[in-house]
Amino acid sequence: MSETGAPASNTASADPAVQDDTVQAVVRADGSAEVVLDGATQHVETASVAEAGAAIMGLIAEVAARTGRTVPVDVRDPDGLWSLLVHPDGFVEEASAARAESRGRRSQDDGTDDTRQVPAVPSTSTSSAVAPAGGRAGSRVSAPATGALPTLDDLLSTRRRPSSGYAEKGWRKRVRRVTGGAVSPGPGRSEAAYRDKVARIQRNFDGPKTIVVVNPKGGAHKTTATLLLAATFGIHRGGYTLAWDNNETRGTLGWRSRHAQHANTAVNLAQDLSRFADLRTARVGDLDDYVRSQASAQFDVLASDEDAASAASIDAAAFMALHRTLSRFYRVIVVDTGNNMRASNWQAAVSVADQLVIVSTVREDTAQSAAWAIDALRSAGYDDLLRRAVTVLSSPEPKVDKQLRKRLHEHFGALTRAVLDVPHDKRLIHGGPIEYSTLAPATRAAWLDVTATVADGL
Repeated sequence: MSETGAPASNTASADPAVQDDTVQAVVRADGSAEVVLDGATQHVETASVAEAGAAIMGLIAEVAARTGRTVPVDVRDPDGLWSLLVHPDGFVEEASAARAESRGRRSQDDGTDDTRQVPAVPSTSTSSAVAPAGGRAGSRVSAPATGALPTLDDLLSTRRRPSSGYAEKGWRKRVRRVTGGAVSPGPGRSEAAYRDKVARIQRNFDGPKTIVVVNPKGGAHKTTATLLLAATFGIHRGGYTLAWDNNETRGTLGWRSRHAQHANTAVNLAQDLSRFADLRTARVGDLDDYVRSQASAQFDVLASDEDAASAASIDAAAFMALHRTLSRFYRVIVVDTGNNMRASNWQAAVSVADQLVIVSTVREDTAQSAAWAIDALRSAGYDDLLRRAVTVLSSPEPKVDKQLRKRLHEHFGALTRAVLDVPHDKRLIHGGPIEYSTLAPATRAAWLDVTATVADGL
């Protein structure tokens, strides 16, 4: 028997990703674990799942290093069943990813590619083989007469995708830390999904993008959605994100965000836009007199008028002038709208939207308001914008009405590109400034999903 519990053999499989001899291991929630190696069951007792996983993977890594072979392992832990490959150098990855890469290598060796079709060279009347003077056919292929030669872009498109790297979350990270990197698992399914969402948010856009959050009813979580979308974009894109309260008079976005040393708002910026008219002298830093930095969340807030004695308001012309200027300094602008769909600045915001986000709580009244807004926008000719829109349903209480949520998914799912749920979070109901870092992990995960889905439509 070999160290991996399989009969010893002098002819190891050329492709370790498809070996049939798989080590079986179990890791339990109480920190105990066991693994079958060389026909013998080895037991481990530790204080946690992470330590048990590290101990088991360390034993298997020793076998892989001693034999110089990749060892396939099935590990069952409290999160489910994981099929892994432990390599002689201590690197650990999911078996499914290795098999996919192996299939790609084999298909290239066979002259085929099961993941990408190379465009065929247009046929010409010229023979593809050039016959030298001696009459013997040569192996050199003549260039196509049409000039369809491969370019740098073609070369770059054939590069191998970068490795997913080491795990940075959960027990897999703990395994790498406990073993000092001797055993380095790759990311699990949940971490890989997280990285995919972050990558979707971080992708390059073809210019500044405007996201408009709508529901013509108060209490529909428009302001909350605006702040959390902006925070998620800002954190993962590294700034240049603005949350803008486009209420024609007074909104609450400024109250629910971190304050600044000034009290300036969109009204003040609209009055001072001449400061930014000259492209040679206008600087993004000058906007600090009007916007409010949200520190580690890496986005800014432009509040609506907060002067109770003021009669100033933002109309369509003021909105468009502000939007033209702000689009020069921000890559992503998330606009919080008011409750009056007939207000000219509300209509102006929708007219420049690259993406609509329709928000509602799981309540009859806010859902009906959202449905009414969609009907009105469709009547106004925004059919395409609505088809690309995203609907976000927030749970107003810890216990959600599942039947109503199902109805809302069916209704808005027929009208918009996606319908996503975000959970109730008691940290959002106090009405004060929202601190992203204090939100429940489930809340942050839900808004990461929402933001990635919104980014897909930009």
